[in-house]
Amino acid sequence: MILTNPSVLRALLEPHGFRFSKSMGQNFLIAQWVPERIAEEAELDETVGVLEVGPGVGCLTQELSRRAGKVVSVELDERLRPVLAETLSDCPNAEVVFGDVLKQNIPALVAEKLRDLRPVVCANLPYNVTSPLLTAFFEAGCFERLTVMVQREVAQRLCAAPGTADYGAFTVYTQWHAEPKILFDVSPGCFMPAPKVTSSVVRLDVRKTPPVPVRDEKLMFRIVRAAFNQRRKTLSNALSSGLNGYTKERLAAAIEACGLDARVRGEALSIAQFAALSDALGG
Repeated sequence: MILTNPSVLRALLEPHGFRFSKSMGQNFLIAQWVPERIAEEAELDETVGVLEVGPGVGCLTQELSRRAGKVVSVELDERLRPVLAETLSDCPNAEVVFGDVLKQNIPALVAEKLRDLRPVVCANLPYNVTSPLLTAFFEAGCFERLTVMVQREVAQRLCAAPGTADYGAFTVYTQWHAEPKILFDVSPGCFMPAPKVTSSVVRLDVRKTPPVPVRDEKLMFRIVRAAFNQRRKTLSNALSSGLNGYTKERLAAAIEACGLDARVRGEALSIAQFAALSDALGG
């Protein structure tokens, strides 16, 4: 049964009266090469345990189960329970957990379901919750890497360089935790229903340690958020209005101590420069 075949997909869903949900960001793959390549790029073997989010009818789940030691898929939509029971009946190492992954204790779930395996994430992420999901995966602190499909614009932001239009606070957060790389694009025609945007598959290799040392990580990210909340302002003015507890004079002195131009904007700073500025202010 080729789950990406549109005729097969309709035959699976129609007996259950299934209708695609926009609120859940449901767009199911109808191009078999996509789940095959995602699973290949994830570099799986029998020592790896996979957490998948939003399996849909299970086309990626099947490919993951053929390569990994075990796959645990978290699905929000209870309507898919009988569909997944059918499509994954020949995948003994695949298990579906129904619920909202953002309400799960992810480290506990991984410890219980993927015990003695090296945990990774591999998923076609719902686009409306991409940032919260990535944040939850990083904060779980238990994954070696994430191989995920996201909206192309989001992928570009994850991988952006300082000084570019796509570079922002979530870029810094992501690159603090992982090394991201865009692997390939997926056109709207590869989905049913077709979304209005192109997708990209991104691999994020989770760092064992941050890219640079910093004395106070929380302060650094306060600075990052303040800098990008008013990105068209100079860094000094953005921090003055968005970072409580620091005088303009202290901010200016710290910026100068880091060798930065007084007129610099936050969007021009690298992660290392944000860390240095945090240390200068925290010291």
